[in-house]
Amino acid sequence: MKRVVGSPGTWSGMALRLSQCVFAAASTFSMVSGFGYSNYSAYFYMDTVLTLQLVWSLYLACKDIFALRNKKDLHTPHDLLFFVVIDWALATLMFSGACASASLTIFFMWDVNLCGAYSRLACRQFALSVTLAFMTWLLQAASSFSGFWLLVSFF
Repeated sequence: MKRVVGSPGTWSGMALRLSQCVFAAASTFSMVSGFGYSNYSAYFYMDTVLTLQLVWSLYLACKDIFALRNKKDLHTPHDLLFFVVIDWALATLMFSGACASASLTIFFMWDVNLCGAYSRLACRQFALSVTLAFMTWLLQAASSFSGFWLLVSFF
């Protein structure tokens, strides 16, 4: 069995998944607590993808905990293919949602100065949520690449 940092069934993989859960939850909470986020489709899309990311990362963290506790091997080609395909799909969705929300936030804050005109619009919370979403995506990309690297080593 190859040792790849962040791969499923390892301590680093569990830490990576739990970090994804924390950042996704923080980003979701920051977005939802802001007034009017559901009026804009980019923010709503990012919130939906973050919720999917949170559930998927929590599922894999539980699977990692189970594998570490019972000394199970999650490095079979079938398991890795399943993890890698969903990780890559979620990483793509996360990146598109974070980029769309970042562009909308920049548009509101700097281009049309909507944040200054409407003080109820929570632009700082939106900016914080987008920053946390990008951090979640970076962690997701790291786990996607480690799983892909391990999967390729089988062939």
